[in-house]
Amino acid sequence: MTEKPGMVKNSVVLVPFPFDEFDAVKVRPALCLTNEIGSFDHVIIAFISSKIPQEVLKSDLILSQKIQGFKKTGLMKDSVIRLHKLVTIPKSLIRRKLGVISPATNSQIKEKLLNMFEY
Repeated sequence: MTEKPGMVKNSVVLVPFPFDEFDAVKVRPALCLTNEIGSFDHVIIAFISSKIPQEVLKSDLILSQKIQGFKKTGLMKDSVIRLHKLVTIPKSLIRRKLGVISPATNSQIKEKLLNMFEY
């Protein structure tokens, strides 16, 4: 990926994402929740799926094609950001950038993450 350092937060990217059993990976879209962390340039990402679950969890955020700024995400169809499916990866695993989320979507994500990690 040819991004400047510190420029990945809020980016929708393609990465090899592990399955729940960690026995295999598949290249999937993900949302970068952070810029690079530490000398190894790790980033925290959240899984994105085009399969909208029947039961939407409090940690899920639906990205509908109808919302303003959807086209800038680079996603092809309605999707869900699954904020409870987080992974820390080296930035070098990012295959390519698809797009970015809108400031409104970023605000919703911040609120959901704060609620998830509230003590």
